[in-house]
Amino acid sequence: MFPNAVVQDEARGGNSVSTPSIPERSGAFGPMSDDSLVREALQKGLLEPDDLRYVAEMTPERFRRLYTVAARRTRHVTVVLEAVDDGHNQAAVLRSADAFGVQDVHVLVGKAPFRPSEGVARGSERWLTIHRHPSPEAAFSALRAAGYVIAASALDPTAVPLEALDFARPTAFVFGNEKDGLSEAARALADVRFIVPMVGFVESLNVSVAAAITLYTATQKARALVGERFFLGRDERRALLGRWLRQANDRTRRLAALEKESAEAGGDGGKAG
Repeated sequence: MFPNAVVQDEARGGNSVSTPSIPERSGAFGPMSDDSLVREALQKGLLEPDDLRYVAEMTPERFRRLYTVAARRTRHVTVVLEAVDDGHNQAAVLRSADAFGVQDVHVLVGKAPFRPSEGVARGSERWLTIHRHPSPEAAFSALRAAGYVIAASALDPTAVPLEALDFARPTAFVFGNEKDGLSEAARALADVRFIVPMVGFVESLNVSVAAAITLYTATQKARALVGERFFLGRDERRALLGRWLRQANDRTRRLAALEKESAEAGGDGGKAG
């Protein structure tokens, strides 16, 4: 599910809520990372007990960084790339999405594969959720089912200025090919077309620049309009943090690989029995 899910705890009367105890063992960096923050995450339901073994394998600063960034992630705004073929542009949009807290990027592959330039992306794709779709019809159908308005970036007489959009509504911003722009299907299927207003002689911006301006504007305005609903719900944030913990460094990646192998071996054993 793409948009935020508002998660509320059930009333528990006067009963206290117990949380798993933090292991006293030491990880690669000594005592468990930042006990107070770990306890806070457990009490808020943002860590699973199984996550603690991963927390123990990173510095306190690293865990705090992951925890803080996850708290600022959103699915209220998302971005769709249709046939953006240049690897540098692909990577630049991923960096902008990460920078402005946009968790999901939707991709429709064009003539070239979706292969973001590593030198430009700088690892940002590791922290994002990439969704691939076979066509504009499939992508827009899935996004609408998840509650999004489809806003297409297009030089069109009917296009409205970016600032005129309703940022209180979850919105998917669609950007097209560097040379040809959006396909006719994407234009026709969009709910609204928009432009980034310009006052110079040029009529268009590089796709990665247009995306960066759009994502910055949309996230700033949406956050001001919808408040806490802008951010991920508890369950989404817990799942995201758990994923990030498992890919935070070489040690946690090895631990995750061993955990996966063990689970698969257990599953095979169960079938064999």
